[in-house]
Amino acid sequence: MLFNLLVSLIDQYSFLNVFKYLTFRTGLSVITSLIVVFIIGGPLIKIFSEKMITGPIRQDGPIDHIIKKSGTPTMGGVIIIIGIITSTILWADLSNVYVWTLIFVSLSLGCLGLLDDVLKIKFKNSRGLKSKYKFLGQFVIGAVALFILINFSNHDYLYNLYFPFFKNLILHMGLFFIPFGLFVIIGASNAVNLTDGLDGLATVPVMLVALSFTLISYVVGNTIFSEYLQIQYIPDVGELSIFCGSIVGSCLGFLWYNAPPAKIFMGDTGSLSLGGSLAAIAIIVKHEIVLAIIGGLFVLETASVIIQVVSFKLTGKRIFMMAPIHHHFEKKGWAESTIVIRFWIIAIILALVGLATLKLR
Repeated sequence: MLFNLLVSLIDQYSFLNVFKYLTFRTGLSVITSLIVVFIIGGPLIKIFSEKMITGPIRQDGPIDHIIKKSGTPTMGGVIIIIGIITSTILWADLSNVYVWTLIFVSLSLGCLGLLDDVLKIKFKNSRGLKSKYKFLGQFVIGAVALFILINFSNHDYLYNLYFPFFKNLILHMGLFFIPFGLFVIIGASNAVNLTDGLDGLATVPVMLVALSFTLISYVVGNTIFSEYLQIQYIPDVGELSIFCGSIVGSCLGFLWYNAPPAKIFMGDTGSLSLGGSLAAIAIIVKHEIVLAIIGGLFVLETASVIIQVVSFKLTGKRIFMMAPIHHHFEKKGWAESTIVIRFWIIAIILALVGLATLKLR
């Protein structure tokens, strides 16, 4: 919105030409979302606390965990989403269909998560929205997002799957792209949701993935850098770095309130929205496999739940003391801060490995 207005005035005021630079606007996006979250975070947390908008805690977890987390406000994802959308609308080119696709995914999955959080608060249990209805909502949102990309974008490489470390290994998926895209969106949104179980545990890895894709989006949308790195150039996707930057700024601001001991949790409102948005970004820039590498911590958390469920159904025995795996370490007596920081370290290493794929091919 503001970007489009400023660009229209460049002929009259030449100094406004700086706003045409993607890197400059990405920086503004980070700063804007950070400031927005700082401004609205405190007042909203106060309101949520006064209204007793607190999520129920799993009663099968460690006693210390239950005591510490009880009474903490949830639905902090509202703060994150407001920061993301405000910053994106201000600094992104709103004529770009990819930007609107991400806004749709972020808001839609945020609303789905909000409904889940509201039901948890209303009925005072951790079940919330029934799994089949949540999955249906994710499926519909993912399907609409893919429909927009297929029918309203000029993306010539949407149906391709590119493999990191291999320069010429490309799989043309054809119609299989649709179920694959749905799997990525639904899987990523649920993976972030499963990871969001300790103070700050999901926030920093999400920020690292978004930061990585800020760079990836810029490179893929730049003819010079994409040719140098031998990556498929995709027109107009560079604009996604604005959206990625807004995620970085919003999560950084939210971490101020979510760091141990957390004053608020992001809830399903934030986790579903952030996970789905990152998945949509990866699909557009055609780095879905790299998303699985950079977001490997989310994959690990999800895998631990799947292994736990399958093992119990087949053998009646549990592999972990509790799943997702961060709760396993809690049960073993690890301090929450130790788990969170070590998982952050893993996320940093995986982000570096994922970014290395840009050159190692």
